[in-house]
Amino acid sequence: MKKVFSLLAIIAIVLVSNCTEIPENDNPVIGIWSDIEVAPASKTSKSATTIREEWIFNDAYLGRYHRKSNGSITFKTDFKWSYDNDTYTISYPGTDMEDEIVSMKASAEGSSLSDSQGNIMALRE
Repeated sequence: MKKVFSLLAIIAIVLVSNCTEIPENDNPVIGIWSDIEVAPASKTSKSATTIREEWIFNDAYLGRYHRKSNGSITFKTDFKWSYDNDTYTISYPGTDMEDEIVSMKASAEGSSLSDSQGNIMALRE
């Protein structure tokens, strides 16, 4: 009787695990987006400073944000993102960073994320 019960339990586990499917997220924002700023040399800094911001969007509506100065990571955090009516909302829980609402624009040069005023936030890599 124990063998029959064990066999039925195994069959039930296999059937239940095969029935659950994770929906596929193929949103075009998934990938790496970046923005590079070069601050000119000043009296205190003899060389220009390169500041790179990078957003890595994944298919679980999460991502990782990095801010790098001259190649060294100065700040990193996770973020959540959502998509609604052709706009993306990026929120940074646990930080004092404000939510960003952006939209994707495609051009001959490539895709970009722009804010509501049309300012480019990041370019697709």
